[in-house]
Amino acid sequence: MPHTKKISNKAYKWILALLMVSGSVVSVAFAALPARGVKNETIGATAMGTGSQMGQMISITVEIYDYSTPQDKQVLVEAFSKGQNQGLVNALTKMHAVGHISITGTLGYDLAFIRMIPTPTGRKIRFVTNRLLTFGEVWADSQSTAFNLTGGEFDVNDTDKSKSTGVLYPACQLAIDKEGQLQIDLNQNAWKLVDVLDWKGTPGVN
Repeated sequence: MPHTKKISNKAYKWILALLMVSGSVVSVAFAALPARGVKNETIGATAMGTGSQMGQMISITVEIYDYSTPQDKQVLVEAFSKGQNQGLVNALTKMHAVGHISITGTLGYDLAFIRMIPTPTGRKIRFVTNRLLTFGEVWADSQSTAFNLTGGEFDVNDTDKSKSTGVLYPACQLAIDKEGQLQIDLNQNAWKLVDVLDWKGTPGVN
């Protein structure tokens, strides 16, 4: 009986992994089809590892179809207050894609929430979405599966492009600390974004 149960668990994991890949391929296909007549904003950068990832570099590209609305933000705030990180994950799952992120070594995946905040020198662009778990994590039931969000922020300097920076959180979760403040818990260190290039889209859209 124990041997039969082990085989059943393996089969379940293979099916789950297959569904994850199938979903990501479909997402990539649809992400490549922007609305007719609308040019998507695209931001590219080099992500540099910090801490234990020091010396590592990857490239990322974020394509913005549209920015999330204040109503979208309120939905996420309420979802987090009720269910914390898992509540946020569930709410993000139900949102339509407003962008797409591509990271070296992955197929990339849709972004469910992108917010733009004006600054004296340009804009802050914050994004968060559910993270695509890897085969290895699912197979091994790794602790990293609890860090099921990907987030980040670009600080775009429109007055001096060379000063544009950012940060990427490849695997994270949100939590409330002892003082009741929202904090980001990371599975590994954050990555610093440099060499940020911004190709603006259709004015008034993105």
